[in-house]
Amino acid sequence: MADAVTLPQLFRRRVAAEGDRVARKFKRGQAWVDMTWSEFGKAVEDVARGLVALGVASKAAGASELTGRAVGLLSNSRAEWPESDFGIMSAGGVSIPIYPSSTPDQVEYIVNNSESVAIICENEEQLAKVLATRPNMPTLMRAILMDGRAPPSAKPAADGKPFVITLEELKKGGWEVSPDEVKKRVDGGRWEDVATIVYTSGTTGPPKGVVQTHKNHVSMMRFLGSVGDVKRDDVDLLFLPLAHSFARAEEMAQLELGFTTAYAESIDKLGQNLQEVQPTLLFSVPRIYEKVYGKIRGDVRAHGGLKEKIFNWAVGVGRKVSQRQQQKQSIPFLLGIQYGLATKLVFGKVREKLGGRLKFAVSGGAPLAREIAEFFHACGVLILEGYGLTETCPALCINQLQAYKFGSVGKPIPGVEVKIAEDGEILGRGDNVALGYYKREEETKAVFLPEGWFATGDIGQIDDQGFVKITDRKKDLIKTSGGKYIAPQEIENKLKGDPYIAQAMIHADRRKFVSVVVVINVDAIRTWAKEQGLEVDGAEALAKHPKVFELIQQRIDVINESLASYESIKKFIIAPREWTPETGELTPTLKVKRKVVTQQFQKELDALYDEKYD
Repeated sequence: MADAVTLPQLFRRRVAAEGDRVARKFKRGQAWVDMTWSEFGKAVEDVARGLVALGVASKAAGASELTGRAVGLLSNSRAEWPESDFGIMSAGGVSIPIYPSSTPDQVEYIVNNSESVAIICENEEQLAKVLATRPNMPTLMRAILMDGRAPPSAKPAADGKPFVITLEELKKGGWEVSPDEVKKRVDGGRWEDVATIVYTSGTTGPPKGVVQTHKNHVSMMRFLGSVGDVKRDDVDLLFLPLAHSFARAEEMAQLELGFTTAYAESIDKLGQNLQEVQPTLLFSVPRIYEKVYGKIRGDVRAHGGLKEKIFNWAVGVGRKVSQRQQQKQSIPFLLGIQYGLATKLVFGKVREKLGGRLKFAVSGGAPLAREIAEFFHACGVLILEGYGLTETCPALCINQLQAYKFGSVGKPIPGVEVKIAEDGEILGRGDNVALGYYKREEETKAVFLPEGWFATGDIGQIDDQGFVKITDRKKDLIKTSGGKYIAPQEIENKLKGDPYIAQAMIHADRRKFVSVVVVINVDAIRTWAKEQGLEVDGAEALAKHPKVFELIQQRIDVINESLASYESIKKFIIAPREWTPETGELTPTLKVKRKVVTQQFQKELDALYDEKYD
């Protein structure tokens, strides 16, 4: 096939075509630094030459697909991440991304399962995880540090050379390797070859390595090119973990579409970085949109009075415009005048919170509450929700600029087929579907089905216009003791659409009624408390206050009106603090870990069901 290229081949084409155009931006000290495509290309080649000198094999040199080729990548998202990623693949290696939140035991498992010969670590903190279990990882020849130095206690490698070297030392070590050797390896690659193995969450056992080929990723890039009007001069702000397939697709899409990527300093500095970079594209998980939405609603309530009335009027006008845009109808003259005024008074400020220049945003990784998508669209920010999994690299469906429907995850991406199985499970097929799970034959057979279909584990529907709606995870469906099935994500999204509720987890499995653990929106609750004359400060104190409990009960009562009787929430618990990846309740992509939250609140949840509930 004419377009059957590998990722390193496509990368080299882009570098040759773009030259001195800016490829990337990143913060160095207090200033943003530009890196051209030519400079990006040199950095990748330097890493590749260093890995060749280190002994990383090409496929031709290995006895099997991964022998001597796997290289781990243990780092937060930063400019050196794609340099390392494309450098590994350009050397003929296979990239093994590892979440920086991984424990030493998890790092050990992934390194051993993939038989990694080297691992690139972000800093001394990540290196410490490798050194802690180094004796148990016999294939590992080197650890390479992006930042920092090796501790004096680090013993040499088996060949007598230092086990820990810096990324700069790796690059210098490659000076003896001819660029022709890297070119030979790149040119010899095939798009059916394995490019990377991405390890999924191991919440129910050891993580599974999803084997992804160049074909999977190149196909996905080309599918994504049809989503929206993306130009070479667009700017994307990347902040999601590149160890996750959603952010990885963002990384790869740059090769196909040629836009500039800026690397956020951290999620904590995302608000500041949005103002500095002013991106035209944004790829995010729902939690970020939820936080912005909650902050806006909290600020409006804090001002109250005339400002709140103006805000509510503007949103009402925006919703009318949104409805007409969705139906592809023209905007009446008077409504257009009102919308212009609403934009000047309100929507401009909302858009500024996301940088002020967004053409559109993309949401993935978890369901986005319809209320939040509709609110942002009313304000003039279109969020295109998509859907997929690591095994589909990573998308099956996505809403598009010219074809979107809120409450759905869009239509199948061009080149991808989607159908609903008899039990309601979504099945997908396309060149983006991975080969299977590494060294997990039985688990591969269970979901990678005959004729190329992949069983997603999600329950959904396809409407008469071809839009796909996810109703829940097959394994997350909750069955009450009365035999009724509950779809928790639907209810949780309704709760998160309330301005006073930031996070929520439904609990009802084998129970006689539905309960929920909620995290309050502290800013909004604090404003409300002042209005009520409550002398309370601090998130924990607010969460414990009986008046706050009464408020949340009132909000839940309103939400219950839209639920079936067996779905309605009878009791709830207010968590004392926000859930985060650092405290363990959220995954690196900000999804709630149900098992962890349930364990944290097991005693309180059990107490909810102690007394008979009428």
